[in-house]
Amino acid sequence: MTEQNNDELDMALSSGIAAFEAKNFSQANAFLRPLADQGNVDAQYRMAIMAQNGLGMVPNAMQAFGWMRSAAEQGNAMAQHGLGFMYMEGECVDQDGAKAVEWFEKAAEQGLVGSQTTLGMMYQQGNGVPQDMDKARYWLRRAGFEDAV
Repeated sequence: MTEQNNDELDMALSSGIAAFEAKNFSQANAFLRPLADQGNVDAQYRMAIMAQNGLGMVPNAMQAFGWMRSAAEQGNAMAQHGLGFMYMEGECVDQDGAKAVEWFEKAAEQGLVGSQTTLGMMYQQGNGVPQDMDKARYWLRRAGFEDAV
């Protein structure tokens, strides 16, 4: 790929992210969809959010799950958290507490405080996993809650 092509891809990604952040989802879709189809992790994550919530497109659970999983498998912590949430809530995919924990742990190990907190609460409440106060304490303390359980 030439430097000019890389610059064009960077510009399209930047434009798509700017449109997404400005809540101009139809424009974001136009910029990000081709990049998501090519495997760009940042575009895939945002396309998953838009497909899941019907932002700039008709809601599409199958696309949302596919893009979220692809971005998560490439190591994107936000997508890993999002995929964990899909499994935890049974949104876009069958509910599965074990898979939720698996994806939350991947994001938590990358330092994502939201995933650390969610794991702590899941273990504290026995939500989707057997209640385990030691694991609850571990994750909540990693998230910065020093006086956890």
